[in-house]
Amino acid sequence: METTTATPGPASAAPAASAQVEEIRAQFPLLAREQDGVPLAYLDNGATSQKPLAVIDALDRWWREQNANVHRGVYRLSEEATSAYERARQVVATRLGADRRELVFVRNATEALNLVAYSWGRANVGPGDRILLTEMEHHSNVVPWYQLAVEKGAELDWAPIADDGRLDLEALRSLLEHGPKLVCVAHVSNVLGTINPVAEIAEMAHEAGALVVVDGAQAGPKLPLDVGTLGADFYALTSHKMYGPTGIGALFGRRELLERMPPFIGGGSMIRTVRRDEITWAELPAKFEGGTPPIGEAIGFATAVEWLDGVGLDAAHAHEAELTAYAIGRLGEIPGLRVFGPPPGDDRAGIVSFDLEGVHSHDVSEILDRHAVCVRAGHHCAQVLMERLGVAATTRASFAVYNTRREIDRLVEALQDVRRVFELD
Repeated sequence: METTTATPGPASAAPAASAQVEEIRAQFPLLAREQDGVPLAYLDNGATSQKPLAVIDALDRWWREQNANVHRGVYRLSEEATSAYERARQVVATRLGADRRELVFVRNATEALNLVAYSWGRANVGPGDRILLTEMEHHSNVVPWYQLAVEKGAELDWAPIADDGRLDLEALRSLLEHGPKLVCVAHVSNVLGTINPVAEIAEMAHEAGALVVVDGAQAGPKLPLDVGTLGADFYALTSHKMYGPTGIGALFGRRELLERMPPFIGGGSMIRTVRRDEITWAELPAKFEGGTPPIGEAIGFATAVEWLDGVGLDAAHAHEAELTAYAIGRLGEIPGLRVFGPPPGDDRAGIVSFDLEGVHSHDVSEILDRHAVCVRAGHHCAQVLMERLGVAATTRASFAVYNTRREIDRLVEALQDVRRVFELD
């Protein structure tokens, strides 16, 4: 499965918004780092993004001036902490077009998807029921459903992808005729960069009587989101790919679904009353947030969302799209290199995975590191997709608002060195 190749511009060409990109880069301290005297080219944003000063300062201020536990203290510092934590929830909920009661803080998108599987899934999926996945899912949107299916005697179906890296929607439609309980789909593929038509998929799924679970880990930093327009019943986000801290993510769930779901974690904060013979649960979203939450991280998450909103999601997506087209064009200059996924366009995000014939992706990545170019190598927690592509692993470059054409040029120059090292010329 190879993408079509765009025509590369000249290596010296600069993005239209180069001055703005440089202003953005200045807000990321780590981007000033050098490795063996060479500036770092960080192209592993699909794994985690770097953090702007706004987020770093917010976390520093929290630990220095605001740290206290939330919800139970009746002293001023605790009340301020509670206010800051709940404001963070409102910021992230607004980012999704959701009610704050529909926004549950979790550790990451993985925990969000597991929450749905353990809570909604165990209460609603039984023997013979079907769960529909796609071949491009990250393991976070596979393993919980596999575990649930094994436990409950349910069946997994797999919607295929076409040779251009897009979902085969007609095949998906046919699989919906089997009446699945759930359709689980990535909004953006972490390998192919494919932007799936979630609203269209959700409409088809709902007509078939299924709920829709969306893994939005890669979409969060790239696309404007509105869960109502998308038609998602559950939507998972993670902060650390959105220029925020690690250890915090969010699950959106439609309120009527969350109301009927049992808690995921039992303990403090998620209860209303505890008696010897009866326990009742707290109101949403507290019912799903047992124990002390990641308060500072939630505040950092909200700060990152506000920072990204200040940049503008449309502008961020346009910049990454331009970089993606440029990268695919330049990579097309390298003999023996295959790029996977759709061609540049409206349904491709800033993720480019490739295979260099005769060289394992780990070796590619190690040599690129000698040039201070940071990329990902391996199966990217998507082994079903790797099997579909016919490779064991790929090398992945993934872009952010602060990346530049010059960094892509350095990637290409380093790949030419890979070819020299392995005597491929």
